[in-house]
Amino acid sequence: MKYFLYARKSTDTEDKQVLSIQSQLNEVREYAKKENLVIVQEFQEARTAKSPGRPIFNEMIKRIEKGEASGVIAWHPDRLARNSIDGGKIIYLVDTGKIIDLKFPTYRFDNSAQGKFMLNIIFGQSKYYVDNLSENTKRGLREKVRLGEFPGFSPIGYLNDRNKIIVDEAAAPLVKKLYALCAEGNYTQDQLRKLATALGLVSKRRKRPLSYSNVHRILTNPFYLGLFVYKGEIFQGTHPAIIEKQLFDKVQEIIKFRSRQSLTKKHYFVFRGLIRCAECGCQITAEVQKGHRYYHCGKKRDPCPQSSVFIREENLAQQVKEAILKVALDDRAFSYMMQELNREITLANAERVHNRVSAEIKNQEIDDQLKRLLDLLVRGVIGEEEYKREKAQLINKKFDNLDGGNPDGDWHERFKNFLTLAHQASYIAAEANFEAQRDFLLRAVSNLKLLDGNLIISYTSEFKTLAETANEDMGSLTGLEPTA
Repeated sequence: MKYFLYARKSTDTEDKQVLSIQSQLNEVREYAKKENLVIVQEFQEARTAKSPGRPIFNEMIKRIEKGEASGVIAWHPDRLARNSIDGGKIIYLVDTGKIIDLKFPTYRFDNSAQGKFMLNIIFGQSKYYVDNLSENTKRGLREKVRLGEFPGFSPIGYLNDRNKIIVDEAAAPLVKKLYALCAEGNYTQDQLRKLATALGLVSKRRKRPLSYSNVHRILTNPFYLGLFVYKGEIFQGTHPAIIEKQLFDKVQEIIKFRSRQSLTKKHYFVFRGLIRCAECGCQITAEVQKGHRYYHCGKKRDPCPQSSVFIREENLAQQVKEAILKVALDDRAFSYMMQELNREITLANAERVHNRVSAEIKNQEIDDQLKRLLDLLVRGVIGEEEYKREKAQLINKKFDNLDGGNPDGDWHERFKNFLTLAHQASYIAAEANFEAQRDFLLRAVSNLKLLDGNLIISYTSEFKTLAETANEDMGSLTGLEPTA
């Protein structure tokens, strides 16, 4: 009788179960020699048998069906199958006579009704072992997640240290620097990737420069806030945060805006999508003619006379420059207003302490709500999708309270950013960086329209007040207060 020898290990990872197949081969060959069994070919496979689809095993079965061998020898029945389909296939081939004998050094098989019944039980036990192991593993992962421990490899900026995740003291400052550069809003995706390489950020495993997707994943990963996402659900982790929520949110806004623009196109028009026609309300589009960029009405609704009015990008940029200079804050006014703001901040610190205590109380209430929400899920009152959505909102509220519970969302910080931006206006206007000028308009202007080649500007409330009081005494500017 001719036999096929089959040896299998459960993983294809080279550094795991290295001796498994070789030890099986040694034992089975010795057993075959002792029993005078003729082995016509050996099959070796590094693949789990918990589900069907093993290519080498399937090839062996096909050759058995062709009659090339009528017996199989393996270390144990679980080497042949740990799933019901492959196990049933073996027993069916025994029933039809394609397989006459099965040999195992660890188990004696008889080709009889009782023998096939016992073999079926062993295959069932093998499947039970895999299923039970899977359930135990999943239960362990779920418990780990509940404790706030991320069940996987940490991203760049962190290290896996046995059973906990720690900050990578070398890479974490570089990640924070990359966030700060992105928050400036002056860099494209390609420039951010190059900056990440210049900073020394490389992939963790292969130590190669980061790809576009790597950089995007870093800049959008809530892991750096102390959170993590597992199976679509957000959890609060025990690992330390390395990015402040305010910086993270700012970066998300910039990425969201950048995603609307395709910088890989043949022609990129920096002011397109920013301005509307003052006559018909359509978007101002752009095109290239004789090497120059021109902007005009897109006339997508009805015929518009403005569609024949073209303005070169250089002329439009000059009007943008003048609009930015109208709300520029000089050095003297900026210094005076920053002093006044710092005085206000000092007076507000005492109130912040009170707000922090209130925030702790609110966070305790949120924790109670999270427990009640989980109870509703367990009792089947709400579905899993609703649970995930409500939980994400509650955790986000909890992180919003971590700044001290300021109900105004840190007005002083927003006012400081406003003053800084207004102080930078003259420098932004002086530079030939259209991207920076566009980003400034997005923050300082509420509406932009074009009529007969002239730019009509509506500033946001704080910049409108600054433009109206630009020629007055600077003391009146202290009444500026940016809206929420």
